[in-house]
Amino acid sequence: MSNYRRVTVPGATYFFTVVTLHRRPILCNEDVRTSLREGIRSIRVEHPFTIEGWVLLPDHLHCIWTLPEQDDDFSKRWALIKRYVSKRLQLRYHRSDWMIASKIKRRESTLWQRRFWEHQIRDEEDLHRHLDYLHFNPVKHGHAARVSDWPYSSFHRFVREGRYPEGWGDEFVSSIEIPEAGQYD
Repeated sequence: MSNYRRVTVPGATYFFTVVTLHRRPILCNEDVRTSLREGIRSIRVEHPFTIEGWVLLPDHLHCIWTLPEQDDDFSKRWALIKRYVSKRLQLRYHRSDWMIASKIKRRESTLWQRRFWEHQIRDEEDLHRHLDYLHFNPVKHGHAARVSDWPYSSFHRFVREGRYPEGWGDEFVSSIEIPEAGQYD
């Protein structure tokens, strides 16, 4: 079994990319959104974290979390969230034809890719670049003409809080400055 090296720092802020198995475009379906929201709410009771930013696209999501001081276990949180959603949606989204030996051995679902990608946020500038990246992602992938058109994003909260102007991103359609573009998708 592979031993992946992950940077774990208690109380740190992390950017994540989580992808559906075979890039199946189901994450924006109402039942999946509801199960994901319920799973996050449930897991945060025992394993709290602060959601700094979020965008949900059909086949992947990006988010930024800050963990509590003295806690660095984001992997456990993702495992619990993915398990919660998978159990809730098993009857509708299970694909027997995708069950290979390793998935059976690990008792995995056919909803999620096994792993996820994370990046520890280094400083305020890095945080802002990653927030810009995740909020612009629906436009980058052609799901929306403007950032403000995409409903499954923390962008709307940021606008209400005055952290972004309503038309943010409109000027970037062809040239947004994003961190290591393409690496996260």
